[in-house]
Amino acid sequence: MPKFTRFLIRSDLLFNQFLSKMGRVTFILLIVSLFLSCSHKQQTGAPVPDIPVVKVLQKKVSVQEEFVGQTYGFFDISIRARVDGFLEGLYFREGTQVKKGQLLYKIDPQPFEAQVAQARSIVAEAKTRLTKAESDLKRIKPLAEINAVSQRDLDAAVAQRDAAKASVDASKAALRQSQIQLGYTKIYAPITGLIGRSEAQQGDYVGRAPNPVVLNTVSEIDTINVRFSITENEYLRLRRFLRDNKEKLDSIPAGGNSGLQLILSDGSVHEEKGYLDFADRQIDPSTGTLLLQASFPNPGHILRPGQFAKVRGTVDIIPDAILVPTRCIAEIQGKKYVYKVQEDHTLIQQSIRTGRKHKGLYIVTEGLQPDDEVVFEGLQKISTGMKINPEVQEIPDKLKN
Repeated sequence: MPKFTRFLIRSDLLFNQFLSKMGRVTFILLIVSLFLSCSHKQQTGAPVPDIPVVKVLQKKVSVQEEFVGQTYGFFDISIRARVDGFLEGLYFREGTQVKKGQLLYKIDPQPFEAQVAQARSIVAEAKTRLTKAESDLKRIKPLAEINAVSQRDLDAAVAQRDAAKASVDASKAALRQSQIQLGYTKIYAPITGLIGRSEAQQGDYVGRAPNPVVLNTVSEIDTINVRFSITENEYLRLRRFLRDNKEKLDSIPAGGNSGLQLILSDGSVHEEKGYLDFADRQIDPSTGTLLLQASFPNPGHILRPGQFAKVRGTVDIIPDAILVPTRCIAEIQGKKYVYKVQEDHTLIQQSIRTGRKHKGLYIVTEGLQPDDEVVFEGLQKISTGMKINPEVQEIPDKLKN
């Protein structure tokens, strides 16, 4: 084979080997390039999430607190049987309004009428003895003056007259007592108000245990009293607050938080404001609480005695309180925190301390400044250091009210 031909064959083999090696290298480079390209696309293509945030609220706050209580009538008068006997009649309809002086119950009066008749006969007998004693004294007195009878006889006549007079007075008192007892057989309404269910019915023997002595109760409910208790610490804090904030309380406009509110069992608020009208003399040593009473007008008689309700009142005034919605706050192992938005739109977990709850917001006492923005929703989807696109929202009115 000519040298030139062998040279061409060898050159072709070397060139093919070179292409084979270059092909493997090129393939590896191509794979690496594709991987880096995909990784870069993943990093640069991840969208920044839109997260609702709110700016913390700063304003003057009248801090209110609620106390559980029970309602009572302005007057709750027990209707009692003051004498015993068979109940002859009921002269009212249970659960309705009765007027002062209206006949409610009548107990069989015959035994008491007999006692009155007997007492009258005793009075008549005593009067007869008095008349005789006075007549005897009139006869003896002139005779004693002329010494026709002894002084002893005169003294005896005077004593008999005085004893007869005392007997008349005693018999009249017994008659009056029996008449009073007879009067107790008719039981009248002591006040105008709402009467309840009767504890005894016609034909029952009442007025002596075990039968009921308290037959019913009449309640005056144009005004309703609510009694509730506060702890000793709450009492001390409230007294200091009232002492130190009298001018602030006086400056609260009418229709604001100037009166006590009554929250009913269904969550509704009674339309009339109330006022505190009674505090007990001492702290109950067995419970460590002080009994208070508030009064509320009750137009339409919506409220009834025996209801459970909450009394809401102002216990503090903070001039520049910082507030955040409760949904902004997360809690782990008793510690509370929020996610605060930094200037570069990254998040940081900020520990906070909170005070009382004000409507749908928490008062933040430590950890936030007036211009801070915090995440409003989606706390479970975010983490510290995460970058977001903050969508600033207003705190909804429903959380403030």
